[in-house]
Amino acid sequence: MEATQKPKESTEHVRKLVERGQAGERDALEELYLIHFDRIYSYLHMSVGNRHDAEDLTTQTFLKMLESIGRFRWQSAPFSAWLFRIAHNLAMDHFRARRRWQPEEEVPEPAGSEEPSAELEAMQSIGRQSMLELIEKLSPEQQQVLTLKFVFNFPNADVAKILDKTEGAIKSLQHRALASLQKQIQQKD
Repeated sequence: MEATQKPKESTEHVRKLVERGQAGERDALEELYLIHFDRIYSYLHMSVGNRHDAEDLTTQTFLKMLESIGRFRWQSAPFSAWLFRIAHNLAMDHFRARRRWQPEEEVPEPAGSEEPSAELEAMQSIGRQSMLELIEKLSPEQQQVLTLKFVFNFPNADVAKILDKTEGAIKSLQHRALASLQKQIQQKD
C-alpha cells in the first residue's frame, strides 16, 4: 500500500480487519491504525490542547488497541467508537494526573518549525476563532459532546458509548451546550 493511499473505511471492511487483527495479523492491525489515526489524533488534540500530549495519548490509544483487541466484541457501537472510548479514557486520566501535578511552566510548542496547519488557517480566515473561544467556555463534557457530534459526526448512541453516558444525557448536554453558545453569541451582539 502506498503511503498516500488512504485505506478503505467501510463497516464490512473494518469488521474483517478487526477479525484478522484479533487473529494476530500485523497487516490488518496496521490498516486499522491508518484508518483511524487522523480522527483519534484530532480528537485528542482538541481534547488536551497541545500537539505533544496529543501525540503521546494517540500512541497510548493504539497500544491499548493492540493489547485489548482480542477482547473487543461487536455490539451496538462500531469499532471506531470503541477506539474513541479508549482515547477518551486516556484523556481523562491525563487531566486527572495534571490536576495532581501542575508543572511550573508548559512545554512550548516548537516555534517556526512548521507552517500553521491548514485547518487552523481556514478557521481563522473565516472568523470561527471567536466561536472556538465561546466553545472553550463550555463545560468539558459539553465540549466533548459537541466535538464528537459535530466534528467527528458520531450519532448520539455512539457518543453515549464513548462518554459512558445515556443517550438522554448526551441529548441534554448537547441542548445545554447549544443554548449556552446561543446566549453567549446574543450577549456579544
